[in-house]
Amino acid sequence: MKQQGLIRLSYRDRIILNFGYLLLALFVLAIVVPMVYIVVASFIDPVTLQNKGITFDFAKWTLTAYQRVLSNAAIWTGFKNAVIYSVLSTVVSVAITMLCAYPMSRSDFKGRRFFNVIFVITMFFGGGLIPTYLLISNLGLLDSMWALILPGAFNVWNMIIARTFYRGIPKELQEAAYVDGANEITYYFRILLPVCAPLIMVLSLWQFVGMWNSYFDAMIYLNDAAKQPLQLVLRSILIQNQPESGMISDMQSTAARAQLAELLKYATIIVSSLPLLVMYPFFQKYFNKGILVGSIKG
Repeated sequence: MKQQGLIRLSYRDRIILNFGYLLLALFVLAIVVPMVYIVVASFIDPVTLQNKGITFDFAKWTLTAYQRVLSNAAIWTGFKNAVIYSVLSTVVSVAITMLCAYPMSRSDFKGRRFFNVIFVITMFFGGGLIPTYLLISNLGLLDSMWALILPGAFNVWNMIIARTFYRGIPKELQEAAYVDGANEITYYFRILLPVCAPLIMVLSLWQFVGMWNSYFDAMIYLNDAAKQPLQLVLRSILIQNQPESGMISDMQSTAARAQLAELLKYATIIVSSLPLLVMYPFFQKYFNKGILVGSIKG
């Protein structure tokens, strides 16, 4: 029922709506509270943090953790490696996915159904860790960045999304290009790909975030510490409680070392999350367009 341009909700609808708002508020708190705790804890003096917890008394705050993290060579080496691996993985993966999805979206591609079955099978069944490790070893990729990039370069789910996006593009666009004398390659690279910019941005964001947060493959395939990404350094600090020796080498007391190690955990989390926080606003305007595949109007 409408009254003066507003929708009057029934009592039952208001209860359901308020319950939804309550659940949403709880989800937001579950995300925001840990984030605030980590940010604040990364600035607090180690002794105060261990004895009293977080405080908003700025006299108890310090930049010691960030100074030690940013002055450590292993952090910068891992940061550089993580950026290189994530960027290369994104470029390779998006290129392969977009090129593979295009023929799969064409109804005149005769092998489409066969390849669809093959691709879907790989989503449910895998060779496992040992066969994959033996394959990487036999290809001579161990202790190489390509051991992290090539095995995960093709994602079937991303290909399905890209295929659906292609199908949502009006066929009149392709017919008009052919009338103007464009061949298949010209149409794809000069006409179709610019239309797919939102999709490319979304797939790039997913692949970059996935590679940036990944550490297991690097732990298995990389032995040289100079090639390890930031995530392995972060893992040693968070899980193994082993900060780099240069971070706490000047601490004489065992208790002081433990206090500083606890503080370094939070600072390292913030430093490792900054690239994603900086990157997301630039991709946000493409995100909804890329997710709503098939919604392009002719």
